[in-house]
Amino acid sequence: MADVNTALAYVKIAAYIGAAFVMGIGTIGPALGQGHIGAKAIENIGKYPESSGQIRTTMFISLGIVETSAIYAFLIALFLILLKG
Repeated sequence: MADVNTALAYVKIAAYIGAAFVMGIGTIGPALGQGHIGAKAIENIGKYPESSGQIRTTMFISLGIVETSAIYAFLIALFLILLKG
């Protein structure tokens, strides 16, 4: 019985470490991408102020698309914690 409890404890530990790894690595790319999108949008609004509405709309759509990968990472981490933890 002790071996089973020990194995279950290792599974929980692995799930928690995996969830932390997923959130850590899975949010680096979206954060960098969002910063790049914002910087380029501001740069282009400065160059072409008459197109600011269209640039802003495109920026928000792009940010939403990029954010979905961070949300997927969060969901995977949540499933790891709730199902295995």
